[in-house]
Amino acid sequence: MGFPRGRRRLVMAVAALLAVAVVAVVVHRVLAPAEVSTVARGDYPAAPRPAPGVIGRLPAAPLIVDARLRVYAAHRQVYADRPVDWRYRTTPFWSYRRWPAELSGVVASGRTVVSRWSDGRLVALDASSGRVLWRAAGPAPAEDDAVTRRTGAATVWDPRGLYLTDLADGRTVLVVTGAAEARAVQVADGRELWRVDLPGSCRSDVGTTADGQLIGLDTCAGPAAVEFRDAATGQVRERWQPPGVAADGLVVSPLGCRTGRSGCPAVRTAGPGDAGGRGWLVTGGEPMAAPALDLAGATVVGDQAVAVVDGVAVGRSARSGVELWRFDGLGPARVLAVQPGRVHVLTETNELVTLDPVTGAQLSRFTLNVGSDGTGWAPGAVAAADGYLAVERLREPVDPDGDDKRYYLTAEAVILAAT
Repeated sequence: MGFPRGRRRLVMAVAALLAVAVVAVVVHRVLAPAEVSTVARGDYPAAPRPAPGVIGRLPAAPLIVDARLRVYAAHRQVYADRPVDWRYRTTPFWSYRRWPAELSGVVASGRTVVSRWSDGRLVALDASSGRVLWRAAGPAPAEDDAVTRRTGAATVWDPRGLYLTDLADGRTVLVVTGAAEARAVQVADGRELWRVDLPGSCRSDVGTTADGQLIGLDTCAGPAAVEFRDAATGQVRERWQPPGVAADGLVVSPLGCRTGRSGCPAVRTAGPGDAGGRGWLVTGGEPMAAPALDLAGATVVGDQAVAVVDGVAVGRSARSGVELWRFDGLGPARVLAVQPGRVHVLTETNELVTLDPVTGAQLSRFTLNVGSDGTGWAPGAVAAADGYLAVERLREPVDPDGDDKRYYLTAEAVILAAT
């Protein structure tokens, strides 16, 4: 004996509503905005002092933080492992994940790791624990047509629109730019200092100076000019046009940056009528010509300009151009990266030579090889910090349009070395 027809229809309707409700709950739990913070359970590691040489190889680009941790970027996650000198990637020390936002960039200052997300959200994490220190709103990242590679190097080594700089009073400021807006927050607590509208596609970021300025290239209000904006107030201090350089086609590149495009003491300008480009020091007032930086491939670390010419590394005073030292016997080589107290030179055979920028003394020298991988590769993105150097290894001949399997030498494409 079954239900009467009317009651059967009611039961079916209730069952359908319950099914819809269950599906809605599941969909909400899966798709609703969320964040998952998995904090560290172990002790914050001490800073090791490994002997110079290749440490190991990694599948992802590490951001060295506080000489103790390696921080990595994933599609919707930022995470760290330890120890910093371990030969392989290890189980995460801590992890922070958001949904459905995507990770856009990561920077670090001391023990503070700041992540930027596709919705503009800024989230600062304590490197020693992975705990959230603060959250702040920021402009959404500008659209970028660049290919996102699997190592995440662009996200942690050169995050566009995310720049650190130090103020004269000791505060560290994070300047965040988007397609039409810039904001600045204090790294210590996330407090917003200012926000300004930007003109859009007729202006582009160059980076930040080492003394509290955001550098931009502005073509909106007439001839191209280099714009210096005060990171403490957001006010434009100066609009500068390099003498002797045609404004049309002006290109400005940062030099000697502390990390990515942050804390850069110099720039190189180039354009029609300016063969090879010209170097300029951009800290301490109006840009100052630095002929020692005019040479292609020259860079600056501290007060020294360094370049490799005909197999000889030459250090000069960045301000006066006076030669300070020479280091020969390199053969075909180039300056690969710099960091405080170190100049990293890579030879044609992928031998890494690290020199003291003040004296030119050799600090270490070894071949960038690990396991049976060999040295038949081309260097890609590179980062140097806290005495470490990490390099992407690309398959030769390099195919910039190839997929990741063709582009990289191996699945563990990043080689990490202590210098």
